[in-house]
Amino acid sequence: MLGSDDNRNSERDYAIITLFLNCGMRLSELVNINIKDITFSESKLNVIGKGNKERTIYLNNACVSAINKYLTVRPKEGIKYDSKDALFLSERRERISNRTVQLIVKKELLKAGLDINKYSVHKLRHTAATLMYQYGNVDIRALQELLGHESISTTEIYTHVDNSQIRNAVENNPLANLK
Repeated sequence: MLGSDDNRNSERDYAIITLFLNCGMRLSELVNINIKDITFSESKLNVIGKGNKERTIYLNNACVSAINKYLTVRPKEGIKYDSKDALFLSERRERISNRTVQLIVKKELLKAGLDINKYSVHKLRHTAATLMYQYGNVDIRALQELLGHESISTTEIYTHVDNSQIRNAVENNPLANLK
């Protein structure tokens, strides 16, 4: 079990949280990342999403840095044969499981003082999407592509358009100041 003062896997756990919050990927996409899926020279990652669809996720500096730091401490010996390609490894030196990632997220949420009944792995995906949309000026179609949504209506659930944004949109209309 993960202890609250256990730092053995801090680089791995930090990389996992960083990827969730910056890329908005699904749990299954994260656990299935293989090292060969990452193109460091182009800061991108290919993942297999829902419906077995492959998509490209671009990595920002925070993600590349976190992955590189983890790779310096990632076990190199004793890795189970079918997990040699896996980016994230468990204590047993095999591909990390969904459950272990959920426990890592729970541990980090508790450390941050957040309510683990309100937040989850999927909420991190939601948070990433909301941050990109509200503060990153990301177009909803780009967000749809990034999240791997088939339908734009699914993406709209993530966007939480608030009243201040609506007011701002009206006030910033180029025709707003015509008399």
